Formats: sequence, C-alpha cells, structure tokens
Amino acid sequence: MFVVGNGIVLSEVPFTYNAFAQLITEFRPNRRSVTTFSLDGAGWFSTCVDGADWKLKLCQPPWPARLHRLQSDPRPNSARLAGIVASREGRVMNTTHPRITLLQLTLAQLVFSGLCCVNSLAAGEVSVSDYVSIQTAIDANPGRVLYVPAGDYEIHEKIRIRGDRTGLIGTGRIIQNDPSQPIIEIENSNAVLIRGLTLTRPEGKMESNNEGLLAIKCKDLVVEGVSVIDNRTRSAAIALRECSGARISHCLVRNYMRVTVDDRTSSPEWGYAFNCTDGTGISVSYSTGTLIDSNRVVEDNFVPTPEVKAKFGLGDFVKKNAEKGTIVNQQIWDAGYTDNWQQGSGIIVTAPEVSDLTRIVANHIENAAQGIDLHADHVIVANNIVTNSFIGMKAMHGSRNVSIVGNQFSRNSLWAIGLMPGAAAHAANADGGSIIANNIISDFGHGDGNWIWGNERAPIRFDTGQQADDPPLADVVIQGNIVHCIGPPRYQYAVLIPSGPNAPVRLRFANNLLHPGTGGISNHDEVLDR
Repeated sequence: MFVVGNGIVLSEVPFTYNAFAQLITEFRPNRRSVTTFSLDGAGWFSTCVDGADWKLKLCQPPWPARLHRLQSDPRPNSARLAGIVASREGRVMNTTHPRITLLQLTLAQLVFSGLCCVNSLAAGEVSVSDYVSIQTAIDANPGRVLYVPAGDYEIHEKIRIRGDRTGLIGTGRIIQNDPSQPIIEIENSNAVLIRGLTLTRPEGKMESNNEGLLAIKCKDLVVEGVSVIDNRTRSAAIALRECSGARISHCLVRNYMRVTVDDRTSSPEWGYAFNCTDGTGISVSYSTGTLIDSNRVVEDNFVPTPEVKAKFGLGDFVKKNAEKGTIVNQQIWDAGYTDNWQQGSGIIVTAPEVSDLTRIVANHIENAAQGIDLHADHVIVANNIVTNSFIGMKAMHGSRNVSIVGNQFSRNSLWAIGLMPGAAAHAANADGGSIIANNIISDFGHGDGNWIWGNERAPIRFDTGQQADDPPLADVVIQGNIVHCIGPPRYQYAVLIPSGPNAPVRLRFANNLLHPGTGGISNHDEVLDR
C-alpha cells in the first residue's frame, strides 16, 4: 500500500517526513564515490560518503532490510541511489535501473529529501530536550549546534549565544513572554547557525521595542529557514549590527509593525513627533558582506486604511519644537500633520560609509512601508518582488554603486524606484555610479496607500538632497525597464527628474518602455529615450 497524506505509508509501515533525517556532515555531491547504506532495527541509516560519516534517523521501525548503494552522479548537485538520480534539493530526476520499484523510488525520494532537509539537522545528537532549558543546553555545550525538537518552548529571558561554531536548529517554537527582551541574542561569535526555528511572542505581549533575533559583532553567521512571527517592534524582527559575512536566507517575517510615536524633536532638521506605524522586517547596519536572499517579509495587520489612520491618529503631531525643522515643509508644520506616517522597511541596510558589499536577492516583500531602504555602498538588489508598499525601494544618504536589476515592483504608491541624496551625503560620499536595469513596475498607484498619496506621483523618481549642500546624484544608467499601466494611469509622470542647481546629473536612459502618466513620460522628456 502507498499513501501520501499527513504521513507516508510504505508497505503498511507509516513514517512522517518531519521525523526523517538527522544530517551530520556536509553533502559533497560532485565527488565520485560508492558506499552502502546500512539499516539497523531502530531505524538508523548509517553510511560513509567521501570519507565523511553520515547518519539518518527514520522515525518508525521496522524497516526493509534491503541495502542500497549511494553514488555521486556526474551531473552537478546530484547523486545516485540504487540507480535513481536525485537533485540536491531532493527531487527525483529520473531512474536508470529497469527493476526500480515504487517502494524503492519513494524511499529514494525521501532519502534524498532527508539529506537536504534543513530543519532536521542534529549536531552530535545533542537535543535541548535533554536539559531543563534551551539556555542551559547552550551553556553546557559550547561550540556545538543543538537540536530543538518540535514543540513550544516558553522563555522569560532572552536566549544568549556567546561562542563560536554554536547554534540552534530544528522545528521548535520559542515563545518570549517578556516584551522588554529580544528572543535570541548572539554577540561576539563566529560561524553561528540558527536554522528552522519559529520565534514569536504570545497574545498580549506581541508589542515590543526589541528584536526577534539580534546579532552583534558576529562573523559568518547563518540564519536560515527561521520564522519570526508577531514580533511587533519599531526595531526589527531580524537585526544584524556590526557583522561581517552574514547570511539571512529562506526566512519568514510576518506581522512586525506596531503603532508608536516617531519622536524627531531632538533633531533641528525635523523638530516634531508624530503618531505612526513603524517596524522593520530585516535590518542590517554597520555590516559588510551580507547576503539577504529568498526571504518573505509580510505585514498583515497594519495595512494603511482610513479606518486604521483614524483609530490611532496616525500622522498627527503629538509634540513640536518652538522652531520649525530646517527641512520640514511649512504647510506640514502649520497643519501639525504628516502623510508620512508609515515608517520602517521590509529590508533596510544602513550606516552610510560603513555598510558595504551587500546582496539583496530573490526576496518577497508585501505590505511594507518602504520595501527596500538603502544607505550603503556596493549593493546588489536583484530579482526581488515588492508589492503593495508605498515605496518600492530607495537608495540615498551617499549610496554608491548600487545595482538594481530584474526586480518586480507592483502596486506601489509614492514611487517604485527612487534615488536621491540625503543628509548623510557629502562631497566624499555622494550618491551615484549606479545601474537600474530590467525592472518591471506594474499597477503603480493601485496599492492600499493610494488614497494617501494620490495620483500625482511617479514610479521612477530621482531627486535633489535634503539639504542645500548635498552633492547631486550623478552617473546613473537606466536601461531596459518597463513601467506598465493597464487602464488610466494613476501617476503624473513615469519618470520624475527635478530641476535646479543640485539636480541629478549624467543620467543615461536607453531601451526603456515607459507608459506615460497623465502629464507624459517625464517632466524632462529631452533626456529620455522613447
């Protein structure tokens, strides 16, 4: 009998996918070797590949006593089991043996999936369930990656990781009951691994000023397959500070915003405080060599509706200084209200002149305030989807050498792609030397924030600085982009370029397809190709 459902039944022996596979060492698929899987009565597969020991746990014996042979396949990232070829991701590609049975094929599928299953890894077979708490397990096993089995683990203090080559992996859910503390904090550590966990806060304690996962002064950190749910903070769900070589991959951040007050009264440039929604999914600051890839950052609660604005008085000033801020519009100052009450970002990389060499690739960002916010140099922004965020992305404050390629921006309201100087820009830190290429901007003005910003905006925006002495944006190539509009446009220009002494210089347009807005393609058609 063969059944696929909540579990899988082979020869009337049930076992579940999540209980399958404890991987001890790294898979090396491109080296040719031959080995044999042995299977004991407790359901353990043991083997050796390229001199490295493997051990895999299947959850419910008895198991077939058949031995299988595992051999690397010459195809990249693939391997062969009993004549069955599978990719590293666990997908069976084809069979090469005429006597392969359905049982063998299915077992092979699960074996290869198990070899690649990121949530079932165990290091040295140490489980936190053998200790009174996760923190006790970490303290008792320095330098080891610990397994966190499925289940809920309530904590009242942050989990502290201070040590090299340690970490937590598994499918457990860690619930922080103290809003004044992060959930996991990693500091001064190298090669830490956090994989597969769910980090959350309980009902009534979801609002916090702290992070779900915070890493400070770490090197070669890997955060993979982690879910941070209902960590509603004006800080960030996942935050890196002063890190190098970190990777954040395949994570889910859901519901990270809260209502708060953005107090800018200490700044002479602003001089007021106002009610807002704030929060960031993934924040990277003062860090180099960071990879942020294949994550989902989604906000379901604080979608910008008139009802939400009215309920919380969003945008209303709660305090202002005697003197107007130097960069504040007089009309906003007199009204005591700002439309800019959606604060925070899906992903932000900040710390001008310090944060460097960042890759933001293949992420999905939905219902953010700003989808991607950059104050950094040498950044690749590629193959991301940003939808229903009032700003798709922006790069400012001296962001140099930014490559914005192959992204999808949908249902943005204020702009989809924006480049401009900011207060941190100066002669030695000027914005520019960047490329905007092969991006698709669609359904601009059809997001939930359109009622705030109206139809007089622009999908692609270049701007002057926030201060008079900000050097102009310069040397940008814009090519192969599409601004696509079905029906009447909800924007004035496809591209907006300001005039004046600090206006952008040396913008080069080529091979773009830009549907005109109500005012045309651009307010400076002379610089555009058509």
